Amino acid sequence: MTVRRDFQEPARCRPDLVIGREELFAGAREQLASGGSVLLHGPAGIGKSTVLRALAEEYGATARTVLRCSATESESHLPFLALADLLGLVLDEVSPRLPAAQRTALESALTGRGESSLQRDGLALRLAVLSALRALSAHGPVLVVADDLQWLDPASAELLGFAARRLEGTPVQLLCAVRTEGQDSQEYDRHLHACPPGTRAVRLGPLSRAQVAQLLDHRGHGGLSRSTVREIHRTSGGNPLFALELGRALADSPTPPRPGEPLPVPTSLRALVLSRLDMLSVEARRTLLVASAGARPTPALLHAAGRDNAEAECAQAAELGLLATEPDAPAVRFAHPLISAALYAEAPAHERRAAHAALSTAASDPIERARHLALATTGTDPEVADRLAEAAALARDRGAPSVAAQLGLLAARHTPADETPSPQERRLSAAEDAITAGEVDLARDIAREVLARASVPADRVRAWIIVIDTAGHTMAEVDAVFPQALADAGDDPRLLALVHYQLAWRALIVEGDFTEARQAAAHAAALAARGRDRRTELLALAFQAQTETLMGHPDAPRTIQRALKEPQDPRVAWHHNGAASARFRWLVMGDQLAEARATVTALLREVRRRGSVESEVHFLRGLAETELRAGHCGRALELARDSLRLARDSGIGETASAMLTSLAEASGGDVDRALALAREAVDHAEEDGDQMYLSRALGALGHAQLVAGDPAGTVRSLRRVRTLELGLGITDPARGRWQGDLAEALVRIGEPVEAQTVIDASREHALRLGRESVLAVLDRSEALVRAARGDLDAALAQLTSAQDRLGKLGYGLEEARAAFALARLHGRRTPDGARAAAAALDEAARMFRRCRALPWLRQVDESRAAPEPEPAPAVPDAPAALAVLAAMERQVAALVMEGATNREIAARLFISVKTVEATLTRVYRKLGIRSRVDIVRLAAGRRAP
Repeated sequence: MTVRRDFQEPARCRPDLVIGREELFAGAREQLASGGSVLLHGPAGIGKSTVLRALAEEYGATARTVLRCSATESESHLPFLALADLLGLVLDEVSPRLPAAQRTALESALTGRGESSLQRDGLALRLAVLSALRALSAHGPVLVVADDLQWLDPASAELLGFAARRLEGTPVQLLCAVRTEGQDSQEYDRHLHACPPGTRAVRLGPLSRAQVAQLLDHRGHGGLSRSTVREIHRTSGGNPLFALELGRALADSPTPPRPGEPLPVPTSLRALVLSRLDMLSVEARRTLLVASAGARPTPALLHAAGRDNAEAECAQAAELGLLATEPDAPAVRFAHPLISAALYAEAPAHERRAAHAALSTAASDPIERARHLALATTGTDPEVADRLAEAAALARDRGAPSVAAQLGLLAARHTPADETPSPQERRLSAAEDAITAGEVDLARDIAREVLARASVPADRVRAWIIVIDTAGHTMAEVDAVFPQALADAGDDPRLLALVHYQLAWRALIVEGDFTEARQAAAHAAALAARGRDRRTELLALAFQAQTETLMGHPDAPRTIQRALKEPQDPRVAWHHNGAASARFRWLVMGDQLAEARATVTALLREVRRRGSVESEVHFLRGLAETELRAGHCGRALELARDSLRLARDSGIGETASAMLTSLAEASGGDVDRALALAREAVDHAEEDGDQMYLSRALGALGHAQLVAGDPAGTVRSLRRVRTLELGLGITDPARGRWQGDLAEALVRIGEPVEAQTVIDASREHALRLGRESVLAVLDRSEALVRAARGDLDAALAQLTSAQDRLGKLGYGLEEARAAFALARLHGRRTPDGARAAAAALDEAARMFRRCRALPWLRQVDESRAAPEPEPAPAVPDAPAALAVLAAMERQVAALVMEGATNREIAARLFISVKTVEATLTRVYRKLGIRSRVDIVRLAAGRRAP
């Protein structure tokens, strides 16, 4: 393989090269693998060169010859330079195979010996480049890698394009990248026309917020808070180069930006985006500064702020590409968010304050006016602080807690130390708003700042509670906080109630002790009632109700009613840990799906209106679970994925959302993804020491394993769930609904006795609590036990009853599963069972299709592909030798005697092929034989006269 010397050690394909580019990378890879060419395009800094290098490294190894060039703007005036990069090192190899005229023209162009130009040697040069590429490809594949096509010198671009258009049928591929601006830009068209026919154009767009976070983490900037990453994503517009430069500037900055201030923009980016600023008039530049300081600048706002010639000055900026031109839109929009940030960062402090002062009177929105007033003011000012606090309350009411947090911090900064409310109280309010907005890193930082300054017990306890709240399900990491919080609370019942409410959560999450958690919640409710703190009392009662519900405690309904009594606190009424949420959980577990759906839908609507991210994640999961129970698998999958995206973006509830999404994927999506998500949830729960969600995650894993056809894996996972829930004190089988899956998996691996034990124990609790759907599912599983023991009539009757009851309760997917099990047993009952089984499979498929349960539909298709064998003879007809075998072993041996394959036996007995193989091994050992042939001989001996 021939390559240029400076490309002989290509950059390694690091993981960051394809962060956020996996899909388009796969498409480009597929195109190259099929012998085609690829043209990457997108704006500066979007990652074209890195993706180009990764693809070139991967596919360069398969080519005999790799030709490379990478043009620069400063060298684009030099004729034939790119051509020299491409062909200079292979000139000696190809020259002897070119006609004399072509050889002379090419050597003259590449070496500079003699004068050569497209005007003088046009045809000879064009043909020479084409002939050279064909000559190289005669000995093996050729890959031409060209970066920054926009800077190719015109002569080289013309020659490469001429040859590329005529290379069809030869093993020559082009892998190129070109800079284009704007999402709808067609600038790449002329470069695409210069590529081989069928070249695939791949546009690289901006990264998502999560992808920017992943990129920053990979490059060593993972310590940034989520709110900062969100601001980096907004300012960079998702451009990876800009995001990395902003991350580097933050890392180098001794102090983070204050609330309301933009990110520090490094000099490198300022130069990149502001090179055209010098062409603006002084007044136009001031107008743009006011626009950059405003949240939603419009010409009318700029006029009100004293910029009398705003339209003309904005038009001048638009001509220079600094503003986007949108004739139908009233807003003044910068061509890229980074231009606004860089312009603001470049301005002197006094000019920024002047811009904010002008906007503080020009803006129509009171929140905007207060924010600008704060940024125009230096030092403490009680009047400004009060206006900011009022604006924060207004933002909170509007459902913008993130804005409220920023305004609250600004209010604290402008509040004198001896003022009431104090600066610390306002900081704590801002931290609580940040938690509501899902900005837990910001909330934690504020709380720690307060703890370093505050001496008032109420402020300190409130700050400790914020530290605990922001730990989420990793409460074990803040164990040292609880003694300090109790010490600061002293004997104040209001403060003690706050701490004991958190201790109740700790007992549940860290210790896995429902009894202790219930007692701690009851104690917290009593303390709060004594201290007249109705909010904490309601939260503690709701938590007590949740634990009692999961424990199957008889007091659960009464506690829910206590938590729902007036007076109510509106902050608790819609909270995910409030009484309405506890009631929703009770409704779901009690099979009242329609009312549960209405309840959680109303809660979700309210928390979205209020901007509460954590509650939104929680109620999205709740609605997804309700839809899943009702058999609306497609809708459930959409909601679960939304919950997981929001959880990952905010860092809140990731384990629970991964667990629920696994269940939804196993029912209506991709089983491999279900397994991966369940294992992720298990790993996170174990790392966090979260006993409560570990059992739920293992339940999801067991279910996914069952759908994936791994009953042995299901048994391993769900046996762990059984052990965990016994230790936790959870007795309500409607909590995780794993019992039916475990019983079914046990039947499949040949353990019907244990399956019946699981069914009997679960049925006792389900009967006590009136869990009708759980009872129906247990009956479905028990029918499989009966079928495994050969009692087909009873099994079919029980399955028919279970299917009917599940349908009436509204459990569409469970009803379909019963129909599927019924279909698989039908063929074993009558001589025309195959026809009955086919009809029953059609019915099961219809029901799964109605549920959009794609993984289950695939199982129906697999059942059609594995025809049922003829009915096995009754066990009493077996030879006397079979009497030593267990029931399952006799059935397997009898089917072998009839000539059934292991796959047919598995389908017939509703077990796995591996179970058939293991059972046969035991049969061989007990009968003293060595193979299936010996079993067939036994059958032949039985039939002999």
